[in-house]
Amino acid sequence: MADSKTIRIDKFLWSVRIYKTRSMASDECRKGRIFINNIQVKPSRAVLKNEIITVKKPPVIYSYRVIEPIENRVSAKLVEHFIEDLTKEEEKAKLDIRQAVGIVYRDKGTGRPTKKERRLIDKLKDDIQD
Repeated sequence: MADSKTIRIDKFLWSVRIYKTRSMASDECRKGRIFINNIQVKPSRAVLKNEIITVKKPPVIYSYRVIEPIENRVSAKLVEHFIEDLTKEEEKAKLDIRQAVGIVYRDKGTGRPTKKERRLIDKLKDDIQD
C-alpha cells in the first residue's frame, strides 16, 4: 500500500492517533515540533518505513519508529501494528510529575488564592520539580 503511494506526515500522525485532528498535526509541523530522523519537517513531508519520528509535546519528547505507513485512521488497538513507541521512561515520567504537581487542593468556599498564597504555591511547585 505505502510502496506505491506517499503518505504525508500530518496525515500519518493523525492516522496513528498521535494528534486528535489532522490540522493539529499540520500546525505542530509548522511550529517545528515534528522531526523525522532529527530533521525538522513540513506537513507535506512523506513518511517512509523504518523512519524515526520525534514529536515534541512539552514537557515530553516522544519518539516513534514507523513500522508501516498508513493513510486511514485506525482504532487505538491497531496502532501498534503501524508504529513502535521508542519514548524513554524518563520522558514519560515527566508527564506524571507534571500532573501530580498541578493539583492544589483548597477548601470549598475559600475563594481564589491571595498573592501571598500564590507565591507559596509556586514555591512549593518549584521545590518539588527540582
